[in-house]
Amino acid sequence: MAKAIMLQGTGSDVGKTVLVAGLCRAAKKRGLNVRPFKPQNMSNNAAVADIPGEAGGGEIGRAQWLQAIACGVAPSIHMNPVLLKPQSDVGAQVVVQGKVFGEAKARDYQAMKPQLMGAVLDSWQKLGEGADLIIVEGAGSPAEINLRPRDIANMGFATRADVPVILVGDIDRGGVIASVAGTHLILPEEDRRMIVGYLINKFRGDVTLFDDGIAAIERFTGWPCFGVVPWLKAAALLPSEDSVILERLTSGEKRALKVAVPMLGRIANFDDLDPLRAEPQVEVVFVPPGQKLPEDAGLVVIPGSKSTIGDLLMFRENGWDRDLLDHRRRGGHVVGICGGYQMLGRTVRDPHGIEGSVREAEGLGLLDIETAMEPEKTVRNVTARSVHFDVPLSGYEIHLGATSGPDCLRPTAIINNTDDGATSPDGKVFGTYMHGLFGSDAFRARFLESLGIKGGGIDYRAEVERALDEIADHLETHLEVDAIFAAAR
Repeated sequence: MAKAIMLQGTGSDVGKTVLVAGLCRAAKKRGLNVRPFKPQNMSNNAAVADIPGEAGGGEIGRAQWLQAIACGVAPSIHMNPVLLKPQSDVGAQVVVQGKVFGEAKARDYQAMKPQLMGAVLDSWQKLGEGADLIIVEGAGSPAEINLRPRDIANMGFATRADVPVILVGDIDRGGVIASVAGTHLILPEEDRRMIVGYLINKFRGDVTLFDDGIAAIERFTGWPCFGVVPWLKAAALLPSEDSVILERLTSGEKRALKVAVPMLGRIANFDDLDPLRAEPQVEVVFVPPGQKLPEDAGLVVIPGSKSTIGDLLMFRENGWDRDLLDHRRRGGHVVGICGGYQMLGRTVRDPHGIEGSVREAEGLGLLDIETAMEPEKTVRNVTARSVHFDVPLSGYEIHLGATSGPDCLRPTAIINNTDDGATSPDGKVFGTYMHGLFGSDAFRARFLESLGIKGGGIDYRAEVERALDEIADHLETHLEVDAIFAAAR
C-alpha cells in the first residue's frame, strides 16, 4: 500500500479541500505518484469519473475531481467511494463507488454506515495500488463524537486504515485555540493518538502574532504545529464544492454584464458558473431566497438541481417566475442547465415518484418542451459541438429524465450525433443537459460576444492549473511540507 496522511478539520468549511489539493500538487511537483481520497462526501456538486469497461461513468464529489487534477491523474470512482446527495431536508441519495445505492433519511443512513465501510476500504485498497502517497480528506469534524460509533469519514476510517491525521483549524472564524484544544479534550484516547499534529488555515496579517497561540495549543495538547497558512487568494479561482460559499457570492463588483443565478434549495453543480465568474467583464450574482432577480441582469442562468420539482415550486414561492418573465420582456437572455433546463419547459412530470410525492408541476413556460423523470440515471463525460456557434464543447451529464417538444428541434449541442437541449424561436432562451458548457473557452467567448461582451480573454483550465501551482508554492513556504509527508505511513 501507498503511504498516507489525512487532514481532518475542527469543523466544516475550514479549507480542507483546498489544502489537500495544494498538497497533492506539491507532491506531484516532487515527482510522487499521489492520489486524493475522501471516504464519504456530502455534496450535490458531483463530477463524472469513467468506469473501466463500461460505457457510462460514476459520480464522485467535484472536490476529488479537482484534487485529481492537482495530482495530474484521471479521476477515479475510488477517490470518493461514498457520496451523499441531499434531496430533502431529512434525506439524501446514496452513491457508492460511483453508482446509486439507494436513498436514506439521516437516521437510516447511520444504520447503513457499517455496511458502507466495506466499500470504503475496498476503494482504499484499489486506490493505493501503484501509488506512492495518498492524501485523505475528512468530512465535517472528528469532534462530532455523537457520530463516532459508526463513523466512516473521519476517525472511524483513520483507525481502521491506520492513517495518521493532521488537524486543521480555521482562524478566520475565531476561537481556533479553543477548537483545537477542545478537539483534543473530547476525543477518546484511541482517536487522539492518531493525530500527529495540526495546522492553522486562513490567517490574515502578520503570522508571528500567532506565536503565543501556537505555544498555548502545544501546552493544552502536546501536538506540534505544521505551520500557519495565510489566506490563499488563489483558492477563489478553484471550483468550490460546498454551497456555503454561495452566501459570499450574493454581490460582486459591477461589470459590463451581470449574470443572475437563483440560489435553488437543492442547487447542484453550481461551479458551472465559475468560468463566467473568472471573466473580467462579467459579474455573477447568486440571488438568495427572498430577494428579487436583479432588474439590471442581462442574463439569468438557472443552474442544476437535485430536486427539480421541489426547486421549481420554490422558484414560484419566491416570485422568481414573475421576475423571470419581466426579464424576458426587457429582452433578457436565459440559460437553463440540467434541472434548470427542465424547469424552463411547460411541464415536469415524475410518474414514478423518484424525487418525492409531487408527481407533476407546471414549468416556467419559456421553452416549448416537457420532461418526464425516468428511473435510469444518465452519468457520462461527453464531447460535443455547439449548434449555435459551431465550436467544440466538453463536459458531462448527470441527470434523470427525458425531455422532448418542438423547441428541441433547435438543439443546443450535438452529443455523439444526438441532439441535446432546446432553444426558443428568438434564440434568447436555451437549455442543455450538459454541465461544463461555459468551461469551453471558444463557446464562452462566442456566447459573450453574442451578448455584446468581449470575452475569451482567459484559458479557464490554465487558470485552474496556475492557481493549483500557486497554492502549492504557498504551502511549501508556510507549512513544513517535508514533515507532513514524512508523517505519512
